Amino acid sequence: MLKEYEINSSTIAIIPLDNNSSKIYEEEEEYIVNKSSNKIIEENCKFYGSSYKGRCEGTKYLTGIKSKYPIIIEESRNIIFFPTSSIRSNENIWLSLNKIKSFNKNKFGSVIVFNNNKKIEINISLYSLDNQYCRANLLKAKIYDKKMNK
Repeated sequence: MLKEYEINSSTIAIIPLDNNSSKIYEEEEEYIVNKSSNKIIEENCKFYGSSYKGRCEGTKYLTGIKSKYPIIIEESRNIIFFPTSSIRSNENIWLSLNKIKSFNKNKFGSVIVFNNNKKIEINISLYSLDNQYCRANLLKAKIYDKKMNK
């Protein structure tokens, strides 16, 4: 079990196991980290030069989104994650926007297929997942727009 984890361009999902540990899925590896999924996100925002609150305020400013913010973890490598539910929920999963190939409804909620064809089932409605995915893509488009209009 790891004590720290640095989100990188191979990270595809951060899934809570309980209040104090999470499973990290990378393209080729899986890790257990002795921290909540939200704590991992917060620490990585700081590692990459901002606070989680600052990232949320940036998302709100760029997109008008007011809750369940998708956030930029690291801008130069276009690492954007979005939550599946409120960050106050111990069951909140963080997904990497650019690693998702597709998602569909299943009997548990939704199944997500990542670019490496790894699949995970999560307890979230297809409607909610699609909404969060679209919001994260809006953030990505706004960032791209800003870069192109400099």
